[in-house]
Amino acid sequence: MKPFGITVGDPCGIGPEITLKALHASPDYQKQALLFGSRSILSYYAQRLGYRFNFNTIDTLADWDERAINIYDPLPVEVSRIPIGNVSVIGGEIAFQSVRSAIEFAVRKEIRSVVTAPLNKEALHLSGHPFAGHTEIFAAYTHGSSYAMLLFSDALKVIHVSTHVSLRQACDACTKARVLEVIRLAHQTMQKIGYAHPRIAVSGLNPHAGEHGLFGTEEIEQIMPAVEQARADGLEVEGPIPPDTVFIRALKGVWDIVVVMYHDQGHIPLKMLAFDSGVNITVGLDVIRTSVDHGTAFDIADKLVAKEESLLKAIEIGMRL
Repeated sequence: MKPFGITVGDPCGIGPEITLKALHASPDYQKQALLFGSRSILSYYAQRLGYRFNFNTIDTLADWDERAINIYDPLPVEVSRIPIGNVSVIGGEIAFQSVRSAIEFAVRKEIRSVVTAPLNKEALHLSGHPFAGHTEIFAAYTHGSSYAMLLFSDALKVIHVSTHVSLRQACDACTKARVLEVIRLAHQTMQKIGYAHPRIAVSGLNPHAGEHGLFGTEEIEQIMPAVEQARADGLEVEGPIPPDTVFIRALKGVWDIVVVMYHDQGHIPLKMLAFDSGVNITVGLDVIRTSVDHGTAFDIADKLVAKEESLLKAIEIGMRL
């Protein structure tokens, strides 16, 4: 079986810690995972955690050692150069090169999926890589006619029409074409996860879903036409549903997934329900990518209190996809 990749994320944050905790919690993954990141920081955390892991650095899969945890280290540095708990150029550069390397392995079909630990956007930009986040890096270096961010938890699933843009830009992004595209991506992804006939709700953009045009016309002009087209295509979809009620109804089992119009509309309810176990999935590309749904948490880096549940769930969902 092909290995799966884990990018360790910004080495100054909690990524190395939760990666090793996940492998320690699920020993079967130790033989299947190819880690992308700094070997020196991983060795440091293994010692701090008391894990007797044997690490093996590879250049290609020909160097694979089944008795060890295998690492591809794209930018070897001494652990003393890594300022744990701080935003840094070196942290951003290691994080970017790790993701870029994992994508290359995945595009060559040498690994079956990529699971990403968190990176820091400020550090990424300081190191000269002006991406808004993982989703945009994967979109730039993989292939696919369209993509979207999907947040997955046992309680609630949401998929976004827009993500890392301003609220003003998010309103402009709410077009019939994009909403329809995301409805279709929701349907396809949920089927891959195991939902034979996904029930999809589409949230409104405006308060009360526009209240028949009183509080905005995007629902009438863009969202409803997309919903009607999706229904005509045979998808089980309803909307636009007022944003202040759609999530509680989804929680009660009315729908399997909610199409949301912008970043915070989906992230706030998901993180309220499943901050430690939510999974971020980039859908629509030719590389399977899942991720933790939390940040680098520099404030608790090296305190050994970070939780690995979200990373374990991301690995599980990546395998199901």
